[in-house]
Order: sequence, then C-alpha cells, then structure tokens
Amino acid sequence: MDKHHAPVPDRYSRQERFAPIGSSGQQRIRDSKVLVIGAGALGSGLAEMLVRAGVGSLTIIDRDYVEWSNLQRQQLYTEEDARDRLPKAVAAEARLRSINSDVKVQGIVADVTVYELDQWARDQDLILDATDNFDTRLLINDYAMKMDIPWIYGACVGSYGMSVFFKRGLMPCLSCMMETIPIGGATCDTSGIISPAVQMTVSLQAAEALKWLSGCEDSLRNRLVSFDLWNNQYTSLDIRSARRADCPSCGDKASYPYLEAQHHRKTEVLCGRDSVQIRPAKVTKVKLPDVSDRLRAIGLIVQENPYLVSIEVNDKQRVVLFGDGRMLVHGTKDLVEAKIIADRLFG
Repeated sequence: MDKHHAPVPDRYSRQERFAPIGSSGQQRIRDSKVLVIGAGALGSGLAEMLVRAGVGSLTIIDRDYVEWSNLQRQQLYTEEDARDRLPKAVAAEARLRSINSDVKVQGIVADVTVYELDQWARDQDLILDATDNFDTRLLINDYAMKMDIPWIYGACVGSYGMSVFFKRGLMPCLSCMMETIPIGGATCDTSGIISPAVQMTVSLQAAEALKWLSGCEDSLRNRLVSFDLWNNQYTSLDIRSARRADCPSCGDKASYPYLEAQHHRKTEVLCGRDSVQIRPAKVTKVKLPDVSDRLRAIGLIVQENPYLVSIEVNDKQRVVLFGDGRMLVHGTKDLVEAKIIADRLFG
C-alpha cells in the first residue's frame, strides 16, 4: 500500500515559519524530486535532512554495504545493519521511510554509470553528490550539465570539508574548477574522518539544496566553501569568474566528454586469476614513493620497487598500483568490489 499521503498539518510548521521558505516554499519542497548519489556519511546525512524537511521524492543510490567502521559517522545505520552486511541503499530506504512516511523514498543498489544516471536522474530537480571518487563526480557533472539539472558537490576527509553548488548557465561547472578542487589523494580509509566534518559538509550542501528547492535562488551562496575544523580554518571563494566559455562540459560547444566510454575507468577480471584490473581513463604518472609513505603511515603493509607499489588490504586482498595509474586488485572477481577497494585507498 502506498503510504504517501497528506502531511500532518503541524509537521513542517517550524520550517514554514522561517520567512524565506514560508508555506509557498514548503509546497515547492514537497513537489520536488531529489537524487542522492552515495549512501555513506554524506549521503545518509543529506537524505535524512531532506526527508525530514519534507521533499516529495528522494532516491538514494549506493553500491556498498554497511560495515562496523561506518557507524561512527553514518547516522542512518545500526549495529544490526552492520552484522547483516545490509546494502546501504536498502538500510537507508527502510530507515528513511520510518522517519517520514509522507516522502516517497527509493533505495537503489547499484554502481553509478551513465546507464544508472539516465534511468534515475533524468527527471530529478536536484542531484546531491555523496560519492567517494572523482570519476563518478565528473560523470555526474557532465550528465547534469547536459540535462540542465543542478547538483551540489560535497567532500570531506579528516577534519576538512568543502562544498559548491553547480548549475549550467548560473555557475561554472566541475570541469571549469578542475584546478581549484583537489583531486584524489587522501580518503577516509587512509586519513580517517571525524563526524563533525561530515555534519558540517552535510549542512553546507543541505542549506543550498533547501534554497534551490524552495525557490530562493537569490540566496544561493555562489561560492566554493571549505573548512578545517581541527585547525580552525574557513575559506569562501567566489567562483563565478571561473566559468570557461570553452569548457567541454558546460561551454558554448560542450561535448560532455565524461559521458563517453573512453573517459571511464576500465575494469576486467583477469583470466584464470582471482583478480581484477582497473585501468584509469587517462594514463597518469603516479609518484609511487609518496603513495608508499602515505599508506605506511597509517599502518598498512606496503612493498615497493621502481615500477609498482603492493598494498596488503587484509589477509585475503592485495592491491598493486603501477606507475601509470593501473591497478590490480587481487582476492576478488567482483568488479564493483574491486572499485570500492581502490576508491577507499586512492579516492
């Protein structure tokens, strides 16, 4: 039975009493459709905030399952979810439905590709980024620019976080900002993370989401915001001048390169071996000694030579990184699992 029904009259009263939203803004929020890509720390926080705020429809997509290490910061999940290794999208849907039966919630267990975006993002009013790797973000960016759907970038690691709102014609896009936003490097698995950094990033993203969904476009930040809670730093950078007319993703003659197969990572199971090869979309020169030092510093067992770095993930799985960015993930034949392992190490 569909439980989507008229809201309890007083449910959103405190939000409606906030003058910039009001009853008309609340109705716009209720009529909106939001897609959250990723159901980890950022995704679970964003989904809960927007479901509590009364969005009409929320779809959340994730490829992973709940683990014990998630519970420190991923607020939708329980110990039972971790014991059962429940897919995050499934656990998130159940919890979000229990929070607000007025919202149409759908959890999708999938690794996001162009196919998934075309299936689930096409008719959305807003896309929220809660991913753990830059390849997916570039894919989201090109799809959002092509379909003219606004999206909100968010990332956090350690005590650091950042966020920016992207909308074709209104703001530069992620491709325009490639020299401003750091790519790769530290991840939560390699550098850790504190929950307040997650909540701060979620708040920055959710505030812009509510502005857009309620029709308060004039209140949008129009700035890239970053912070470091541990070192008491906060930066706000006006990025409107960064828009490039020749940008391949949002320029006058956009070609949306990251939607093309040649710009995607290539994964394949190696014949006769319990291993997956991951090739980057573009050959890159990796500073192997820097990678070794960083991973040793967090206690991983690392071996290296001038050509590769071998990292022991656990007693069954090992990742070998070559100087051109190619990786072999040993101990699995599952392509999605291999990408999860690689993204946890390298982002």
